[in-house]
Amino acid sequence: MKNMIKISIFITFVLLCTALVVLFSAASTSPSDGLPEGGLISPASAVTEAESDDFSNSELLDVPVNELTELSTVQLEASITPPDVIDEKNLRIETTPELVKRGILPRTEEPILLSADFFTQNTIVAYYGHPRSKMMGILGRYPIDVLADRLTKTAAKYDNANGSKGVVTAFYLIYGVCHPKGEVGHMNDELVKKYVQFAQKHGMLVFLDHQIGKYPVEYAMKKLLPFLKYPNVHLAIDPEWRTLKPMKEIGRVYAHELNDAQKMMRDYMLDNGIKGHRMLVVHQFKPVMIQNIPEVKASYDPVVLVHNADGFGSPGAKRSAYQINARAKNIPFKGFKLFYYSGYKGAGYDKPLMTPEQVLNLKPEPFVIMYQ
Repeated sequence: MKNMIKISIFITFVLLCTALVVLFSAASTSPSDGLPEGGLISPASAVTEAESDDFSNSELLDVPVNELTELSTVQLEASITPPDVIDEKNLRIETTPELVKRGILPRTEEPILLSADFFTQNTIVAYYGHPRSKMMGILGRYPIDVLADRLTKTAAKYDNANGSKGVVTAFYLIYGVCHPKGEVGHMNDELVKKYVQFAQKHGMLVFLDHQIGKYPVEYAMKKLLPFLKYPNVHLAIDPEWRTLKPMKEIGRVYAHELNDAQKMMRDYMLDNGIKGHRMLVVHQFKPVMIQNIPEVKASYDPVVLVHNADGFGSPGAKRSAYQINARAKNIPFKGFKLFYYSGYKGAGYDKPLMTPEQVLNLKPEPFVIMYQ
């Protein structure tokens, strides 16, 4: 009798363990997507209640003191009030054939080889995120064809506002994702290829962004460089995630590392006969993120370094952050990121979302504009 009881207890224990394993597996994210197996941690869950009023580690720094109260309100209301909707009644959206005729988009499946003039005669409008994560940006919230259609409509607003300049659309993929303790997961190559080929067929660019994690910048570049075989692919690195404590501290890179990254990219292009100019984007929303920034060079032709202003907040706060980046005149090409309301608790967003006219009035005018 005692043996029967022991056997019953043992069987119950095995069944319970099996159920837990199945439950955990179902909740996990496929490692091939590059996302943490336990899923993403939202900014809200990474901050304790005691720290909720401390913005020393948030994306809301480096703005005038008199705007901090407004920014605090924006952060607390992030999951409550969506930003104002932009009126699109009088918006005329050009068709793809019209854009091709004007030279804004290339002919279908025509390689996009960027000349030096491209960077002064066009505005790039991109949707940012990870295809497998709705939390990480708009790119993960829609099927690829729906996403492209929405992006075309967004780009049309800039085409109406940027005078004689053209507009080119882009997917901005987070290829390397920083995990807890600074480990990095990478997107499946087939998934990357899906977006690259769709983009090439529709006259679009693709940016592959690498969150650096605990590894050297050189490691990120070595992972990214092989994708330059695709003529519409450009690269990006994000110093925010150069850390062992993602979501808790802000990372940094040094000027010599950015210079070395550009040199690696230039040499790779020359050694492999890769034609045209390619962009390397670096993100910044705090001065600490790029150390010794006056020593950064932007003279590694055919690599074009783009200095992107990141971070969410009010229009005034975002202008202030952009002005800080604008001081780095040694990196002439600038970028600007905007944050859509996502509905995720604790996820920051811009309130209100700046209009294309407001974005293009920034000085210097941003060349790459992305929406997360």
